[in-house]
Amino acid sequence: MNFKLSFLITGLLSAALFAPHVTKAQVRLPQLISDGMVLQRETQTHAWGWAQPGEKVAVKFDRHTYKAVTAADGRWLVTLPALKAGGPYSMDISAGNHIVIHDILIGDVWFCSGQSNMVLPMERVKERYPEEIAKADHPQIRNFFISTVSDISKVHDDLPTGKWEAANPKSVLGFGAATFFFAKQLYNKYHVPIGIINSSVGGTPIQAWISEEGIKNISQYADRLTVLKDTAFLNDILRKDAERKKLESKSYKLTDKGLTGPQKWYDTAYIAEGWHNFWLPGYWADQGIRGLNGVVWFRKEIDLPPSMTAKPAKLFMGRIVDADETYVNGKLVGNITYQYPPRRYEVPAGLLKPGKNIIVVRITNTAGKGGFVPDKHYFLTTGDKNIELRGDWQYKVGEVFPAKTAVDNYAWFSAQNEPTGLYNTMVAPALNYAIKGILWYQGEANTAKPDEYQQLLPALITDWRNKWHGSNIPFIYAQLPGFMEVDYSPEESKWAQLREAQLKTLSVTNTAMAVTIDAGEWNDIHPLDKKDVGDRMALAAEKVAYGDTALVSSGPIYHSAKIEGNKIMLTFTDIGSGLVARGGGELSQFAIADETGKYVWANATIKDNKVIVWSDEIERPMYVRYAWADNPEGANLYNKEGLPASPFTTDTR
Repeated sequence: MNFKLSFLITGLLSAALFAPHVTKAQVRLPQLISDGMVLQRETQTHAWGWAQPGEKVAVKFDRHTYKAVTAADGRWLVTLPALKAGGPYSMDISAGNHIVIHDILIGDVWFCSGQSNMVLPMERVKERYPEEIAKADHPQIRNFFISTVSDISKVHDDLPTGKWEAANPKSVLGFGAATFFFAKQLYNKYHVPIGIINSSVGGTPIQAWISEEGIKNISQYADRLTVLKDTAFLNDILRKDAERKKLESKSYKLTDKGLTGPQKWYDTAYIAEGWHNFWLPGYWADQGIRGLNGVVWFRKEIDLPPSMTAKPAKLFMGRIVDADETYVNGKLVGNITYQYPPRRYEVPAGLLKPGKNIIVVRITNTAGKGGFVPDKHYFLTTGDKNIELRGDWQYKVGEVFPAKTAVDNYAWFSAQNEPTGLYNTMVAPALNYAIKGILWYQGEANTAKPDEYQQLLPALITDWRNKWHGSNIPFIYAQLPGFMEVDYSPEESKWAQLREAQLKTLSVTNTAMAVTIDAGEWNDIHPLDKKDVGDRMALAAEKVAYGDTALVSSGPIYHSAKIEGNKIMLTFTDIGSGLVARGGGELSQFAIADETGKYVWANATIKDNKVIVWSDEIERPMYVRYAWADNPEGANLYNKEGLPASPFTTDTR
């Protein structure tokens, strides 16, 4: 090689190697700023993200360009002007790279949060609402589902990976059922795009959704957050968790006779000997197996006509506590690892045969009553023919777990159950996103301490409004429905106390509550009636967020009580066209007490849109309660618009 040429090449390489780095970093957008998003109409909105400090960012939207320079921490933000409902639009973001966001709509955005009943998907209620799903072609109703992530150590910059999805018969199965019905009612009335951001986690307490600033005045949770910031304390908790998991894995590696014997108990060639009778549905603790945590097998032989064997079938096994594996003719047709989902298993064509068929269910349970939840569907169907599965089955114990040790009873640490644990990760990263209002459906996880809820719910409302810089953002919430066994005498109830805390929160401005006391199921903490919940929350939103002040959006709400001799006269707001006893007949679920506080069932009648309550047992009445129970079956005070009255007590001692 020519010396001069070699020297020139070497010099150019050295210059390139040691020149200052001038390549721009790739601009990055938050998960919410993505294809298919819905931006809030008639208010300023934001686009934001991250890039190299000092980098210039240009955002082109609706024929205008908005510019920003990335701050020292790598953040940038531009403010977009208010727009009317419509679309679709595109958005161009240019910096060191170029991003185009497509199919943007302008409409109303609702941030929907809480625990499992807020996120319970349409897939779980598809048998109840098949026509709603089949007709769910609503391209202007869009859902952004936030996956669960929790952290008490810091506020996160962005949400976990997610995407906007338009409602169609396939995608709607992943939409929260209550939120879908809510969005559909609003869309049908106002004909503007509706965006749902669903940020919910099953089984989580309200304190996990409140920020550090928002919870600082509630001492027990502020103190808990302080100790969790102690690294040594937190490490000790995590160490104990690890020890428990290690011991548990050793303890439960025992032998299930149904899987380790000479023949599997689900095998069609297995001969069942020594099995006991069992009536399904029911719990094994009620049918001869006392205090057992472990594995119990159940089997049933059924006879099928040839007409049911040439096509696929579906097996409904209600709900099972806790985990199950279900077999048909020796083949696994499905399994679920926890108690709450309904068991709906597909049986492929050809698996069923004329004559004798065997269904085997292996149940694993580690706490409480194991078995089959009553009052659920248990049948095999081919669509045109059903085989009822309630009735006589057989059972046999396959494995007995050892008695619980001290480590088993230790409360596991979970950031999603701790103060700020979900706010930091599933609320804070969305605060730049403009919203129309907030939907909240939660409370089941706090029923053990209902008195606290009277502090916690208003604290959450204030906190989120402050964080979104909107002191009057509409806040719509669902009151807890009926749940658990029916009490046939007046009793104390923590669920009733929590509903009372929810009722009292109506004193917070620009809030509304959807009463759902009649939308529950005694045996299911996840009741399937999510349409009434969504529709009633939409009614509340129509009044509070959309200004339809003439609308009857709530059932009767207790206002005042006046003692007149041996009777108490109750007045209500939100009576609409008038008070009624739903279904006719007498009012039910009213109880009355004197100064002793001992409640007895009361007579109650409607007169001039007031309710008169009395009992021949109480000469000097002081207090009245209505629907004051975990599950106040038969509560029937409504307005003529068909909306139920909220449970309440006049007892403020």
